[in-house]
Amino acid sequence: MIIALLMTRIMKKISLPNVTGYLIAGLIAGPYVLKLYNAENLSALTVITNVALGFIAFSIGGEFKLSSLKKLGSKIFVITVFEAVGASFLVATVLIVLKFPVTLALVLGAIASATAPAATLMVVRQYKARGPVTETLLPVVAIDDAVCLMLFSILSSVAKSLEKGNGFSIYETILKPVIEIVLSLLLGFAIGLILSVGTKFFKSRANRISLVVTAVFLGVGLAEKFGLSSLLLCMSIGAALANYSAVSDPVMDGSERWTPPLFMLFFVISGAQFNFSILKEIGAVGIIYLFMRSFGKYFGARLGCRIAKTPKTVRDYLGVTLLPQAGVAIGMAQLSLSVVPEYGEQIRAVVLCATLVYELVGPLLTKISLQKAGEIKKSS
Repeated sequence: MIIALLMTRIMKKISLPNVTGYLIAGLIAGPYVLKLYNAENLSALTVITNVALGFIAFSIGGEFKLSSLKKLGSKIFVITVFEAVGASFLVATVLIVLKFPVTLALVLGAIASATAPAATLMVVRQYKARGPVTETLLPVVAIDDAVCLMLFSILSSVAKSLEKGNGFSIYETILKPVIEIVLSLLLGFAIGLILSVGTKFFKSRANRISLVVTAVFLGVGLAEKFGLSSLLLCMSIGAALANYSAVSDPVMDGSERWTPPLFMLFFVISGAQFNFSILKEIGAVGIIYLFMRSFGKYFGARLGCRIAKTPKTVRDYLGVTLLPQAGVAIGMAQLSLSVVPEYGEQIRAVVLCATLVYELVGPLLTKISLQKAGEIKKSS
């Protein structure tokens, strides 16, 4: 954490997101540079990464207020589905066509759909961007992660069944993923409702933060025990709280005040687990992932915008602003270690490399796109 904090100062000097600094801090502290950790130390920290993923999903769920979603209309959902599925489809298809393992292709395809809202929001706020592209971009990045979690739950279940050699059985490839998704959402919703009731009886900030931590810990634990999706379950907890608690905003705010050190640890641990020896094996896969995901995001968003009949500037520039990728993608890469153990290290290495690239160039491309769309004033 000390190294990560120092890295934030360096990142600020060169105008890069903190998440990039956290990953670099992990690389420095990990078993391949300073060797402060070894594989055994890192495996003992799994509980931290699991809980951090739960809170990431919980915060995503908190964005899903029905009142807000109704205002956005169906156009935003159309664009989000096309840009997310476009990236996923293109990455998975190209990898399969080029004879890479199907399980590897499916999991990387699912991860490719994720977009990191933090870097995008940073650019929008820093330059006070306003206009049709910005108004479309912000809700799209909020909904994108939910679509991504759904895709990952389905495709990872299919990949897991193929890894076991079960083939394309109807139960393993269709029914089991659907059952897992439904049960995860229902159990999360039930916990979220109980959490909402709890906020009426416990009114201090400290007690409400304790309630949220309890709910997320419970969700992660139950998901692990019963083989459910902790991401979907915790997202459902957040969504239930957002829609059924009158004090959801201050409760979510309290949660966000508590989680930054946890997220810092999550990214540092993820960076520390990066295996440099795998770099020579990810060359072709990494390049395909970077380019196909970028093409999928751009052309998927463009097609979605055409169907939704958005202004030309939105069609031309929205896709480029969706390239940044960080927290949720890294989280799913961590989960791939248990989904497809044979390719887990390779998937994590590809995603970490891609994250470093996207977090370096993504914010810059977002800024350029918004400038060309005329939504950043020269004075900014």
